Amino acid sequence: MKDRRPVDELSVEELEQILAIKKREEREARLRKFRASGRAGSASVIESVTPPAAPKPKSLVTRLFNGVLLLVEIGAVIALFYILINSATLLQTLNKEVAQALAQPALPSPSPTALISAVVLPSGHTPPTSPGGAQPNLAEIPENLRPLVQALPPIVIPTPSPKQAIRMIISAINIDAPVVQGDSWEQLKKGIAQHIGTGDPGQSGNMVVSAHNDIFGELFRELDRLKPGDEVQVFTASQKFTYRISGTRLVAPTEVSVMNPTVSPTLTLISCYPYLVDTQRIIVFAELKK
Repeated sequence: MKDRRPVDELSVEELEQILAIKKREEREARLRKFRASGRAGSASVIESVTPPAAPKPKSLVTRLFNGVLLLVEIGAVIALFYILINSATLLQTLNKEVAQALAQPALPSPSPTALISAVVLPSGHTPPTSPGGAQPNLAEIPENLRPLVQALPPIVIPTPSPKQAIRMIISAINIDAPVVQGDSWEQLKKGIAQHIGTGDPGQSGNMVVSAHNDIFGELFRELDRLKPGDEVQVFTASQKFTYRISGTRLVAPTEVSVMNPTVSPTLTLISCYPYLVDTQRIIVFAELKK
């Protein structure tokens, strides 16, 4: 039975329901018309007359996950900017420190000095005529210092340098011998021995050498014959330096001050004295010839 009430008496819900029915009837009429004319298949017509479905709202979990990813991306960008700024600041600081270090005044070159302070002069030994024969004379070392000296490790021979002496000629006493580094008992067997750490030939400082007078070739047996003005030639791998004798002294074995470094280029020759007695040292001083 049809509802005969006028429109102004119907409620809003009833009017919406009537409107929906009318729209459905119109869609069905158009669908039948299209099918009858063969202009479109059922599926395409349905899609054309059916309104698109509204997109489903994203779930809460999805929204939270997307928010977390956004925060991570923002944090990564901030961290990258921080690293770049910090690296630039660090590089600037390092460059500044290097510039300051290079601007410091150069330190003066130190004068050559002995690596270990000697307590007795080198080349000391008992005479070859003594009951035990020639051997290092420990009696020359002050008694209170003997344990210290005996406990010292062997001195390491430095790496050869082109500035080191390799040969010495003293024409006045017929000496032409090699120069070795170090004046230990074993080194003195090989030639004229230079005390480790003393000056190189021709350079500022005191070059100190020694050799035996009555053993191992008796190289310095005739040091006492040298006079002021006599010349000593010292050779390196590429140069020759000439020293002139300036004086001679006889000292006790403990007079180590004769080995002190000097400002000008000097040469000090040391050997035991007298011959076959060896209770003293003969010291011959020389200066570089200009």
